[in-house]
Amino acid sequence: MKLFFKSLCVGIVVSILFTFIPFEGECRQISEQVFRIHILANSDSEEDQTLKLMVRDAVLAKSQELFKSARDKTEAMQITQENLDELVGVAQETVYSAGYSYPVTASIKPTSFDTRYYDAVTMPSGVYDALQIRIGDAKGKNWWCVMYPSLCIPAASEVNTLEEELTSSQYSIISADGKFEFRLKILEVFNGILEYFSHE
Repeated sequence: MKLFFKSLCVGIVVSILFTFIPFEGECRQISEQVFRIHILANSDSEEDQTLKLMVRDAVLAKSQELFKSARDKTEAMQITQENLDELVGVAQETVYSAGYSYPVTASIKPTSFDTRYYDAVTMPSGVYDALQIRIGDAKGKNWWCVMYPSLCIPAASEVNTLEEELTSSQYSIISADGKFEFRLKILEVFNGILEYFSHE
């Protein structure tokens, strides 16, 4: 009986792994095709959080203009890098115009994200290339979105969208409305373990 129970447990684990591995691969490919934006507010005060959203709006409006010629994530990242000073300038001017003197800094770097939800879209956990904008002390609650393809730009008709950039199976993962919630949670735990050991 014990042997049967052990065999059953092993069978279940193997079955889960065989189901999870292709799913993890699809999620990893999603992260490789998506360029995110990550804005850190100076603090959690209501004023600083409002300022963060003002910076968000200004930077996204500028990126929409810049990304009109981008055909894929690589080009979007290149355009961002080439115009990084201009994007920082837009953010800094927004801060000054609002009456604050916080410095604004920015960089493009791989950033680890947990599973995040945006309206009807779920972005799997993982490491994504991201434009990170830091306002002042950058100790407040952050704001994130998908900068390219244009998940967080309202006038998305002028630039590529997630549905255009991803395969049908990848797009089904991010728009399945809870269908993959259990697998996404396993993926988040799995990525957390990988990140822990990568810093050991």
